Amino acid sequence: MPPKAVVFDFDGVILQSVDIKTRAFAALFAAEGPEAAGRIVAYHEANGGISRFEKFRHAYREVLRRPLPPEEEKALGERFNDLVETAVSACPWVPGAEAFLKAHHESLPLFVASGTPQTELRRIVERRGMSRYFKGTYGSPDAKDAILRRVAASLGCDGARLLMVGDAAGDLLAARAVGASFIGIAPPGRPSPFEEGTPLLPDLTGLSAALDRL
Repeated sequence: MPPKAVVFDFDGVILQSVDIKTRAFAALFAAEGPEAAGRIVAYHEANGGISRFEKFRHAYREVLRRPLPPEEEKALGERFNDLVETAVSACPWVPGAEAFLKAHHESLPLFVASGTPQTELRRIVERRGMSRYFKGTYGSPDAKDAILRRVAASLGCDGARLLMVGDAAGDLLAARAVGASFIGIAPPGRPSPFEEGTPLLPDLTGLSAALDRL
């Protein structure tokens, strides 16, 4: 059966914003020295789709080896937002994304499930005039599997009727946790985070055709 709804990750799937956030992590931890900053950036790149606050906690616990007080975590989040929100609001679409949303949003419920803080995510979506395309836009602190369950419940179906489109291994794991179908986005020139046999597209140009094959 065709999917009852499509749920998209955001960075790297809808917008070409992955590098913006990578540069922000590098800038945020540059004062810790190149070795520590490099390890923190590598963890960020290997764990796309999870909350930046989880990445901050990992950085302090596993790399910097010092406590992360709540007030310092809050300040990191605010500085990170200052570095990324305006840039993400103006960055290019992933090829095929805008065309797919315009073509399908009236006939197929579309949702966003992102690791970006929900209030920031919704501001970006609103600033770009994208709100009309989505039935729901969800971000952290909720995990993506929880978001998928919420979407399924709102549609009165189970997770197997959803299609998740993401660019990180965590997106695939979230889809599996609820029984959803999955298509991975793996742009040319970037190593794929997905295991052999995962359905892949380089961008969203071919997503309409892929839906017809499901």
